[in-house]
Amino acid sequence: MTRKLFAIPLALILACALLPGSSSAQTEAKDKTPAQTRQEVHKGVLDAIARYKKEDPGIDRFFKKSAGYVVFPRVGKAGLIFGVGHGGGELFEKGRVVGTASISLGTVGLQAGAQEFSEIVFFENQAALDRFKQNKFEFAANASAVIVKHGASTSTEYRDGVAVFNQVTGGAMVEAALGGQKFKFTADAKKGK
Repeated sequence: MTRKLFAIPLALILACALLPGSSSAQTEAKDKTPAQTRQEVHKGVLDAIARYKKEDPGIDRFFKKSAGYVVFPRVGKAGLIFGVGHGGGELFEKGRVVGTASISLGTVGLQAGAQEFSEIVFFENQAALDRFKQNKFEFAANASAVIVKHGASTSTEYRDGVAVFNQVTGGAMVEAALGGQKFKFTADAKKGK
């Protein structure tokens, strides 16, 4: 009986690891130059911004009034009791890309499945943005994140200097877990100076 109970979670972990496209995506990524990868991330960021604005036009106030924002167009996560996730994106300040960012997350609790989502974190003021740029920024997974849907942004306000929006883009995950998100920022090299 104990072996059967252990075999089911093990099978789910293997199934998550072998999701369609995961190994082919890794192979494709190895064949790309850093410039090609960065170009794809930038295109993904612009597409994500367009999706968010189309789904909820009211979100535009955050793009216009925030000190900056970071966009992660594709964050993949998988879990069975323990969950992990990762994604890459770009940080904008005064409407311009100033560098790249990565998000890593970990959770523990009741959870099963694999999911892909996008996330935008808006920084209310320069102090919150600087904290992110100094790699001193993290928070609980899904803490006060707003799922993007029409009208969701109208009742959303900054909390502790940030406003977080998520949009599920694929997969399915059942989750009642605790965890956190950690971010890493890398500034672009100064051009022309």
